Amino acid sequence: MTATHTYASDVAFTPAVKSIQTRKGSRDGYAHAEQRGWRTEVDEDLAAFLAGTNSFYFATASADGQPYIQHRGGPKGFLKVLDKQTLAFTDYAGNRQYITQGNLTENPKAYIFVMDYAHRRRVKIWGEARVVEDDEALTTSLMPKGYRARPEQVILFKIAAWDTNCPQHIPQKFDAADVAGALAARDQRIAELEAEVAALKGEKAAG
Repeated sequence: MTATHTYASDVAFTPAVKSIQTRKGSRDGYAHAEQRGWRTEVDEDLAAFLAGTNSFYFATASADGQPYIQHRGGPKGFLKVLDKQTLAFTDYAGNRQYITQGNLTENPKAYIFVMDYAHRRRVKIWGEARVVEDDEALTTSLMPKGYRARPEQVILFKIAAWDTNCPQHIPQKFDAADVAGALAARDQRIAELEAEVAALKGEKAAG
């Protein structure tokens, strides 16, 4: 967050945004909200949310403002909390376009958007990011154990502010792995009940 920001939410509520909020009648409500403050550090709720995250969107922009959004995925918890204001993740080798890395060399501002479709929750995180290359110890410490990907580098993200959204209009979706697990548990329970029924029928027939 720069020194010109009065509130943490000023990272998003720029003068232009506030002008439109005023014109459309929402400024008073958001003025009260910004005084309560957006959060600027990782708390227990955010840490727990990120620990269960296996997917998020990472946004950067070039020096002239051209935006770029890239999906990042991995095992749950691959987006790690290093301290109260720093997140980090291993950047896996991919298509070698390097748009995100190129953008960060000329514009460090970045944004993380995490969507939890199953529970209809979303978290927005503003900040600045940088790429760390050739730090084998850091890369190894952040690489998820047993995950089949080749780590290329690390991205460190310094939090300026974060906030949550209401669940309105979020469609409820579930990960295939979670659905498969639930169905397997259901099938196992059905098999157990069928075995109990068969045993009771056998006892009745024997009696």
